[in-house]
Amino acid sequence: MKACSLRAPALVETNPLELGDLPKPEPRAGEVLIRVEVCGICRTDLHVVEGELPPQKSPIIPGHQAVGHIKERGPGAERLPIGSRVGVAWLHKTDGTCEYCRRGEENLCDRPQFTGYTVNGGYAEFLAAPEDFVYPLPENLAAEQAAPLLCAGIIGYRCLRLSGVQAGARLGLYGFGAAGHVAVQVARHWGVKVYASTRDARHQELAKELGAVWTGGALDAPPQKLDAAIVFAPAGEIVPAALAALRKGGRLILGGIHMSDIPAFPYSLLYEERTIRSVANNTREDGHEFLRLAAEIPVETHVQVYPLAEANRALNALKNDAIRGAAVLRINN
Repeated sequence: MKACSLRAPALVETNPLELGDLPKPEPRAGEVLIRVEVCGICRTDLHVVEGELPPQKSPIIPGHQAVGHIKERGPGAERLPIGSRVGVAWLHKTDGTCEYCRRGEENLCDRPQFTGYTVNGGYAEFLAAPEDFVYPLPENLAAEQAAPLLCAGIIGYRCLRLSGVQAGARLGLYGFGAAGHVAVQVARHWGVKVYASTRDARHQELAKELGAVWTGGALDAPPQKLDAAIVFAPAGEIVPAALAALRKGGRLILGGIHMSDIPAFPYSLLYEERTIRSVANNTREDGHEFLRLAAEIPVETHVQVYPLAEANRALNALKNDAIRGAAVLRINN
């Protein structure tokens, strides 16, 4: 099969992903083999490729927003018939036995596996995944539109839930890429007022198109105090600015798996019962809830499509904020 793999982390400017022929995976017990149509490109892929997330497997095929059809089933995989259209997300598998899994907090599992990081992902023609961790997808949803929902959408939804926002609330979004442009649609559906802070003028324009009541630079203060804010950008220097924008008792949610160091800030920014909370991964419940909601709204993703052979170019565009919405790799027609 054709696949893009990474032998060793390197700056994306050096084009480290190698396109080549690799053996097609065989589905093991409880797994399904998926012929991948498309795979979304996530900033987490960039962290994997550049080594900001410590390497776990070498070589590794990145990608954790894969959409395709089941072609084979391993022993014991019987829930989804061959031909089913499914999505594969970041959470590849959990142990199901640790204290966190037993409490229903599988996103915090002690021994998890992650698609495109600890196991091979979706920058390939075929992908094997546990049947219990894939998401059925409707055939009438274009594959390119569905792919960003599988990470940017699910993680954005978890961030929104943890922020506690309700109708009439004022919500700040810091960074307006793949996750932000989905989260704003959910927030607006809930009757939440969105204030978008992002450094790129094209992203500010998209935020306005999608219903943001105000847009500004990454560190600009919004015109009103916020009830909650979500930081999607992996930039620690945004945290003090976001805290300063919160009202008393406001919540700040950090939505990235990796972030640069947060600079020192005065206690007064945190005082008055403001809180900071990180988001780690997602649960399958998050995924199923969000995908149902996305179909109900419906969420419309803005995508730029690249062929698999141009995965390096797509990652370079992502790094340089040149993607308006989300980037998607076309694997198979």
